[in-house]
Amino acid sequence: MLSPSDFIPQNYTQTVEKGSFQWSAPSNIALVKYWGKMENQIPANPSISFTLKNCKTITKLTFSKIERSPNFSFDLLFDGKPKESFRPKIQIFLERVEVYLPFLKDYHFTIDTQNTFPHSSGIASSASGMAALAVNFMSLEKQLNPQMTAEYFNRKASFLARLGSGSACRSVKGKVVIWGNHEETENSSDLFGIEFAELHSNFENYQDTILLVDKGEKQVSSTVGHDLMNNHPFAEKRFEQAHQNLSKIKDILNSGDIHEFVKLVESEALTLHAMMMTSIPYFILMKPNTLEIINKIWKFRELTSIPVCFTLDAGANVHVLYPENVREEILQFIKNELVVHCQNEQYICDEIGIGTQLIIDN
Repeated sequence: MLSPSDFIPQNYTQTVEKGSFQWSAPSNIALVKYWGKMENQIPANPSISFTLKNCKTITKLTFSKIERSPNFSFDLLFDGKPKESFRPKIQIFLERVEVYLPFLKDYHFTIDTQNTFPHSSGIASSASGMAALAVNFMSLEKQLNPQMTAEYFNRKASFLARLGSGSACRSVKGKVVIWGNHEETENSSDLFGIEFAELHSNFENYQDTILLVDKGEKQVSSTVGHDLMNNHPFAEKRFEQAHQNLSKIKDILNSGDIHEFVKLVESEALTLHAMMMTSIPYFILMKPNTLEIINKIWKFRELTSIPVCFTLDAGANVHVLYPENVREEILQFIKNELVVHCQNEQYICDEIGIGTQLIIDN
């Protein structure tokens, strides 16, 4: 089993003066949720997610060699303009990963990033943003160490991304990704995500239409919410349940049982929010329109027998999940009945993707 020390490089064999890379990295949506974490971004329970395709961050990293500095040297652009409010988060990330990327203070970096989805749309961009930054840094390390294997590249990128944002480790590689130690999953790790490769054809090109119920800032951040699991009265049972549900959903994704998928995924979404509502202090991130949408999905499914379901992240927005072969019916249902509950009638059509992709390498 790999440990953090396995990601500390030995001497590099090459030198690089300057260059640039550009990568895209998608967001992801957990099916079995992780809620609660320990020191160094270690999850309190394992999780599994669908990697998205269209909701992604595109980050260009330009670098040039400088005299080694006692501080990190970087400029940060968002949509081509300076974004100083992002600087503290990047600074913390660089501090966390420096031991694993010892060249960081040898270069000046320009980090130029943009999202394909609207800023402040209620879609978490930390996962896609940190994954995109991690693979860019790994591209530079691969130039310094050309013998690096693709497997090591992806594992270390996932490991680094996790140190920026826990769920970012699930955005690097694969359509479906497991993160966290799980005794029934070979090679599973708290340190990085691994691809779940036994996906039934029923889940190929699975659709995720994201209904933007509320685009405002959450009243309780995910970081605070995770911390509230430390003294939560139901924490241990929840962690135990997550392990059991991960075993179940692996079987479901392998067998293609969409009806069992619907039941487990919705249960997990509601359990996540139940943990929030029963923490001390308690809080609610769902909005009245979230519940309206959920009830309409249940009614539609009962009337039509079409296997559409929902999941929720740590917020009010609703991810509507369904097979590709019912796409037209579901989109019509969304337009007819659900957009009225979205802020400014906004929603985003997405589907399963494959992870990070290299755009520029020079």
